[in-house]
Amino acid sequence: MIHHSTFKEPSIKNRYITNAMIDGCFAALPSNIVSEIGLSVHHVPIRSFVLGRGDKRILMWSQMHGNESTTTKAVWDMANFLRSGDSLAETILGNCTIMVVPMLNPDGAKAYTRVNANEVDLNRDAKQLTQPESIALRKLFDGFKPHYCFNLHGQRTLFSAGQVEKPATVSFLSPSSNAEREITPTRIKAMKLIAAMNAMLQKLIPGQVGRYDDGFNENCVGDSFQMQGIPTVLFEAGHFPNDYERERTREYIFLSLIEGLKTVAEGSLDNFSTGDYFNIPANGKLFYDILVKNAHHINTHLNEGDSIGIRFKEILENNTIRLKPEIIDIGNLTGFFGHDVFECTDSKDIERLKSNRELLDLVLQAEE
Repeated sequence: MIHHSTFKEPSIKNRYITNAMIDGCFAALPSNIVSEIGLSVHHVPIRSFVLGRGDKRILMWSQMHGNESTTTKAVWDMANFLRSGDSLAETILGNCTIMVVPMLNPDGAKAYTRVNANEVDLNRDAKQLTQPESIALRKLFDGFKPHYCFNLHGQRTLFSAGQVEKPATVSFLSPSSNAEREITPTRIKAMKLIAAMNAMLQKLIPGQVGRYDDGFNENCVGDSFQMQGIPTVLFEAGHFPNDYERERTREYIFLSLIEGLKTVAEGSLDNFSTGDYFNIPANGKLFYDILVKNAHHINTHLNEGDSIGIRFKEILENNTIRLKPEIIDIGNLTGFFGHDVFECTDSKDIERLKSNRELLDLVLQAEE
């Protein structure tokens, strides 16, 4: 097993990752493998790097959504591994050429928003290509002519890996290429690649891998590239318990990237089946960040048995991300789970709740 800590890029961590923060990562690379593929709305360079000399071409891009930074950290860890001289790294580099765009949306990254500076979701601009970032990626795709695409994203803490009390720490998708969601040869290749990565992850985080919804949208980049006949894999970096900085999830994305590259390099896709892919449970939406059970014991305005479901809103303050709790649901929340649970019939949980003034005030102010 590859030890992630050996290759973890120390200069970037936590949730807030901007273009300036990865300058040092780019500076550590040979200049001849770094390129500028375009400019953002605010004229910030969008940079790429390429590794390997093999015939199998893989294109990957991260932080298309500026507030989804976990995969950006992971691609730099991957770059460190691939440049380490490790025997597997050399196998991958000998068989693959890997083009990486670590940050497609630098303006959105700086503002910590999903959208770009024109308030456009780049993952809904694949058809119209109205934005400079979308155009830059499409030109790179057309020029590089990849055999595989890795579309790297992050997902919220609400997702479960199926209808069970397991967070979707990593989720994957082989996007649809038409409204009928046909299982095309292109989708099959992506499904088998996902199955390979899932087999590895199940040894590390059993039951914590989900399958993302495959509803078709021709404006989404993954669906668009799949329509072009290029097997495309959506990666979603999700929640690992008590890991709101997404450093543990970073590790599992890193290991998934290496496993995916290994599978392509070794030509071992056919060791896996579409059945292996569909055995991955579909994402549920069953988690709150905080679940306050029997909250009427604290707030007498609530009905007996009422629970309060709270999720965190991510707010950029002083170059860090603050998690602000917000009430989402009140009522009978049977069947839902919390990453943290306060049972208001338990004296220890009541004391724990009272020790968190912001959370206690929120519970006391809750109304049906």
